[in-house]
Amino acid sequence: MKTPKHHQVYTIFLTGLSGSGISIALNAFQDGGFFCVDNLPTTLIESFIDLCKKTPSISKIAIGVDIRERKFLTDFADTIATLRKSQKIEIIFLEASEDVLVRRFKETRRPHPLGYKDLKKALRKEAQLLQPIRQLADKIIDTTHLSPHQLRKLITRSFFTREPSGMTVGLISFGYKYGIPLEADLLFDVRFLPNPYFIKELKALPGTSAKVRRFVLSQKTVKEFLEKISSLLEYLIPLYRQEGKSYLTIGVGCTGGRHRSPVIVEEIKKHLQKEKLNISVVHRDLQNAS
Repeated sequence: MKTPKHHQVYTIFLTGLSGSGISIALNAFQDGGFFCVDNLPTTLIESFIDLCKKTPSISKIAIGVDIRERKFLTDFADTIATLRKSQKIEIIFLEASEDVLVRRFKETRRPHPLGYKDLKKALRKEAQLLQPIRQLADKIIDTTHLSPHQLRKLITRSFFTREPSGMTVGLISFGYKYGIPLEADLLFDVRFLPNPYFIKELKALPGTSAKVRRFVLSQKTVKEFLEKISSLLEYLIPLYRQEGKSYLTIGVGCTGGRHRSPVIVEEIKKHLQKEKLNISVVHRDLQNAS
């Protein structure tokens, strides 16, 4: 009887705060062709991956692990350190603001896994316990302002438009009035640019419309800004890639995230596409009223 040959298996770990969208993200990976397992006991992770390596039909897997698996907190770091010696793995940590997590738990009427009667106390304790795990993450996704559909879209654009060994540059337009995207590595504030919000015929239009785009790009300041930011990114991105960074998330914010920042993000996208990078774009607050 022949011994099954081992092959490399691209492995993603999904973890984070309860209520932050781990199950939604896991479903997105499953729809993308990943073999997915949720809440696998930490002690079985290495054996499970070894088994997948012997199964020709499985080339990429996503494993959901969270606070429900009690040994997760004590064993996960050691397991990851061992796995990283022999193969490529990536850790995605999902989180959200306390107020949003409270609202989500109330909507689903599910108890927190830690079992505390005080939900806020449970959330704070969980965040404290998971801090060492968060520090191991290759990518942190803040789902505070993301609907389930937007989270699935973000996962799809970030992971299914690139090879596992490539680098993805994520571009996020946002409104400062709704909060800064915590997953951003670089932030650019474009509130100094002329605002279409104060132009009657442009106020109701999104930044992805041709009229708003023409207005914003017609400004001399915008052209100068795009030239400078393009030059900066041409310098920085190869350095991040050289350091082995798999993801670079760039946030561009204006007041409401509806007009100026979407225009700038789309222009940055056009420029970066010339560099043959894997690009994902999220206009986080485009549907919000400015």
